[in-house]
Amino acid sequence: MLCDSYVSLDLETTGLDAKKDKIIEIGALKVRAGKCVARMETLVNPGRKLDERIIELTGIHDEELVEAPAIEEVLPGLLEFIGDDILLGHGILFDYAFVKKAAVNQRLSFEKKGIDTLKLARTFLPELESKSLGFLCKHFGIAHNAHRALADAEATSVLYGKLTAFFDEGHEKEFTPYQLRYQAKRDTPITIPQKEQLYKLIDRHKIAIDYNLDKLTRSEASRIIAQLLAEYGR
Repeated sequence: MLCDSYVSLDLETTGLDAKKDKIIEIGALKVRAGKCVARMETLVNPGRKLDERIIELTGIHDEELVEAPAIEEVLPGLLEFIGDDILLGHGILFDYAFVKKAAVNQRLSFEKKGIDTLKLARTFLPELESKSLGFLCKHFGIAHNAHRALADAEATSVLYGKLTAFFDEGHEKEFTPYQLRYQAKRDTPITIPQKEQLYKLIDRHKIAIDYNLDKLTRSEASRIIAQLLAEYGR
């Protein structure tokens, strides 16, 4: 049976690695019987400055994120919005991984099934030179403001509607929601010795930082300390 009720989810992030990168924007679209019934959209303060490539890609600037809520404030509302729904996304495991990581950090459960329009496009449109969301939107004539979370979530939902034209009894498996899997470990906060070492290095070498020390994880602090020691010495 074809799934026509789901939440289409898309995130903008500081990078591609859910273990160390952060969410900066969430867009979600709740669909019932093929019709949008609710939307959720919010910026998220990642606690660090954005790389120039992310600013260029998304059009999101640091100034917009300063007053945005942190993921700890946003996540409970997102999980409530998603509820028991199937997740839809273009490369949905990417978005699921970031939400799962945030949930694990808050000791919350997040186990979901999903449908991936990227997988569907690879299965049914192998002749296309690209399977990116932007390319597929052009192929199907779908209006699309690329690399903004809600716009991508909306475009993915429309794309899914186009791809369901390939559904028949012989292709039920491809359209069946499958269990999303991502192993996430809970981050531990920066330790007092790490913080003291960072303060000493920053003060000694007059280093300008673009992150909040108090929001660093233990692993993030370790990486930064190693980078500073390699560049400046003790």
